[in-house]
Amino acid sequence: MDLRYPIGRFTFEGPLSETDRKNMIGQIDRAPSLLKEAVDDLTEEQLNTAYRPDGWTVRQVVHHLADSHINSYVRFRLVLTEDSPTVKTYDEGLWAELIDAKSAPIEPSLTLLDSLHQRWVMLLRSLSVGQCARTFIHPEIGAVDLDKYIALYAWHGRHHVAHITSLRERKDW
Repeated sequence: MDLRYPIGRFTFEGPLSETDRKNMIGQIDRAPSLLKEAVDDLTEEQLNTAYRPDGWTVRQVVHHLADSHINSYVRFRLVLTEDSPTVKTYDEGLWAELIDAKSAPIEPSLTLLDSLHQRWVMLLRSLSVGQCARTFIHPEIGAVDLDKYIALYAWHGRHHVAHITSLRERKDW
């Protein structure tokens, strides 16, 4: 297994069908509960264990999910209220090195992710096919439509939960 991509790299064959879109929004909806299950009963030592050599700790992964999904939610709102906005990027690796990502308790990020996903999923379930075709401009990758972004974030949650669950399996935690 590739420890960096335990469920494989993200791929997208769009646009999404209505069934695929509903499935992916369901995956986004379930991500906070799957993350909570993945970190349930981990000790401080386990939370501070990297999921792979030179990788983030479990704690950093949890905080990264909150950081990344906040940014994604804002991007969805921008694309729905502006014409093809250019979004701001951020250096997720540097964010993961900030003191709160490296040492804060995970509970605030778990709570934040749960609350954020409640609003985000409500928004996603309200989107029309036309809205899902709206785009934003990412400075590094160009135009991205919301169908692709829905698929990316369905994958993103599963991807990082798998980092934690595969570490638990390897370590027999």
